[in-house]
Amino acid sequence: MNRKLLTAEGYQRLQDELNDLVRKERPEITKIVSWAASLGDRSENADYHYNKRKLREIDRRIRFLTKLFEVAYKVEYSPEQDGKAYFGAWITLENDEGTTIQFRIVGDEEIYGRKDYISLQSPIAKACLGKSIDDEIFVVTPSGKKNWYITHIQYQQPKT
Repeated sequence: MNRKLLTAEGYQRLQDELNDLVRKERPEITKIVSWAASLGDRSENADYHYNKRKLREIDRRIRFLTKLFEVAYKVEYSPEQDGKAYFGAWITLENDEGTTIQFRIVGDEEIYGRKDYISLQSPIAKACLGKSIDDEIFVVTPSGKKNWYITHIQYQQPKT
């Protein structure tokens, strides 16, 4: 695994998830598995099989997060970033038709479950890096080359 970049918020969220899994969820499921196993015949014990599977999923996630934190690098906000699009920035783009999109550039591990986060590795994020407000960016898509204009950059989450 290469070095993984995480925003400060993403780092904390994943750290909280790991702590919750280790301190709360895993012990609860372990108790249920022990109880279900004590009932006797495990071959037809749905509680045992379901919770045993859930315990394996929790253990898999704990291993993944533990390995992630071995190579994770938390990227903190710096005032020197203001005015330019870098990792962690909320960016608003507009095209010639007046369509606007807004997203945040984050690490690969933070995009899941968020429609407004994009990976640092995505073509549109790469095109935005280092650019300023009113700069034009070009993104090659399957339907051709698209151009967008950066209309807003900020490093705190915009109020909706």
